[in-house]
Amino acid sequence: MFDLTLESARLAVIGLGYVGLPLAVAFGKAMPVVAFDINAARIAALQAGHDATLEVDDDELATARQLTYSSAVKDMAGCNVYIVTVPTPIDAHKRPDLTPLIKASETIGAVLKRGDVVIYESTVYPGATEEDCVPVLERVSGLRFNKDFFAGYSPERINPGDKLHRLPTITKVTSGSTPEVADFVDALYGSVVAAGTHKAPSIRVAEAAKVIENTQRDLNIALINELAVIFNKMGIDTEAVLQAAGTKWNFLPFRPGLVGGHCIGVDPYYLTHKAEAIGYHPQIILAGRRLNDSMGPYVAGQLVKEMLRRRIHVRGARVLVMGLAFKENCPDLRNTRAIDVIAELRDFGVEVDVYDPWVDPVAAQHEYGLALTACPATGAYDGIILAVAHDQFRSMTPAELRAYGKDAHVLYDLKYVLPATDSDLRL
Repeated sequence: MFDLTLESARLAVIGLGYVGLPLAVAFGKAMPVVAFDINAARIAALQAGHDATLEVDDDELATARQLTYSSAVKDMAGCNVYIVTVPTPIDAHKRPDLTPLIKASETIGAVLKRGDVVIYESTVYPGATEEDCVPVLERVSGLRFNKDFFAGYSPERINPGDKLHRLPTITKVTSGSTPEVADFVDALYGSVVAAGTHKAPSIRVAEAAKVIENTQRDLNIALINELAVIFNKMGIDTEAVLQAAGTKWNFLPFRPGLVGGHCIGVDPYYLTHKAEAIGYHPQIILAGRRLNDSMGPYVAGQLVKEMLRRRIHVRGARVLVMGLAFKENCPDLRNTRAIDVIAELRDFGVEVDVYDPWVDPVAAQHEYGLALTACPATGAYDGIILAVAHDQFRSMTPAELRAYGKDAHVLYDLKYVLPATDSDLRL
């Protein structure tokens, strides 16, 4: 029998990254919450009042007065609602890696009690909650699903670095393993999400809804990337074409570029993995993924060709890549595709310096073995790539950007930061 109420709910949020921390803070303003993460350094920083991801500012952290941080599993023993917000990456072969999700489920299983609810927010393929996670909870806890404990799924919709679309202002999809649990999960999120909720008819529907949100965006961007390649070959400015087409009321405002991050560049592989497991080989989704994954080498090749046209010797040349984060005004390095540009340039024998004022140099070294440039040298570079449209870069004039270059250099504006006449190349 399920008898939890909002008044009796005692929450634990497992995983305090870009998704988990804002969620824990939102709930921690209204009810007791244990915010759990296995990273003790992350816990210490949050206890000191600072979020290194910059998703929650110090003042807002201080307002979550019922929130406690911990890396000790025993501190979750008194909770009865567990919300899992750990990452769900892909491996080197682009296959879903459920390791963090399985380990989080094992952790919860050790403290799970009769009547408890486990809600997953991590992006997965349809069926993963009930087919992959629930069996782990049963095995570790010794309890029976939908008799002793229950499950829900409410996919995250966090957009790192976005200060406009925040947790309270984005409609939340909810679901539960029984009608009663679905009502409880919906009411729970409805208590902190001002934009309201959408209760899906099943966990599988909620999982599928999440995974296609970013698959749709991925395919739209892939189309624009392919158009950019075609227009470049025809000598037509892609941005000018998109601006002209954008005057039609139903033309979608997508732009070409590098498609990275933890969502758009990853989620489609979860859907294609499940599709192949049931005997269907997806064609359009994988074609879009292949095209978007090819854009880093394409950008590097375009720069090298332009350098050769200008008789700039490529091997041994110095190129400045401005931006390593996967998107603007955000320190998030997950699945950044700027790394593909860097790797391809190095294959050409180019010496690459990377400058990104948003990124933690320790994180860049740990994730990619990159030593960031703290201050690019004036007049030092044969090529400059504006790879990420951070505000700091947008505020620079063309002359300030070109000051990094030698007398003969190529300026590649990948993000349309500059007017067409002020750069040498655009995507």
